[in-house]
Amino acid sequence: MRIAIAGGHGQIARLLGQRLSGEGHDVVGLIRTPEQADDLRAAGMEPTVISLEDASVDDVAEVINGCDAVVFAAGGGPESGRARKWSVDLMGAVLLADAAEQAGVRRYVMVSSIGSDAPENVDAGVFQVYLYAKGGADADLRTRDLDWTIVRSGMLTDDAPTGQVTINPDQQRQPITRGDVAHTLAQVLTSGHAIRETFVVVNGTTPVDEAVASL
Repeated sequence: MRIAIAGGHGQIARLLGQRLSGEGHDVVGLIRTPEQADDLRAAGMEPTVISLEDASVDDVAEVINGCDAVVFAAGGGPESGRARKWSVDLMGAVLLADAAEQAGVRRYVMVSSIGSDAPENVDAGVFQVYLYAKGGADADLRTRDLDWTIVRSGMLTDDAPTGQVTINPDQQRQPITRGDVAHTLAQVLTSGHAIRETFVVVNGTTPVDEAVASL
């Protein structure tokens, strides 16, 4: 497969790219600045410099043309303000979906977050704006005639990956390693499971491939 990852320099994105390229897939990482290119190459990814805040649908469609799937893993970043939550986390995801439709790329995997289905439950602030943006991006994707999957990760940690997860746990605010999120995303992309599914993933007791196959 040839897979494009928007937000290719993010921690989960690079772990995902490294896993996919190690499995023999071609991975294109979309990044905003050329200085990030070497980090992507080190992870086995092909860097492409393009800003989802400035590019047109045509620009992005040209970049992802010929891909089998796209992953939206971009974000304004923890230090960004309210405006970039909308311009990146929401509008960037919408732009990528528009471009996927134009380029004929049917498979779209969204990296979302717990709480994006109920941002009103979070105290007002930048984090609430982030959750509204993520929820809006998820809602937009569900209206598309694409083979979409929305993956909402639990509380992220940098611990060593376990290879075991729980899908849709009773308590969503549980931890999951970034490596296990990347593993789950890779399995979703390559297995053909979880199309038109939205699910929460946290660390648990079920091997990733079995957990994804259950969807």
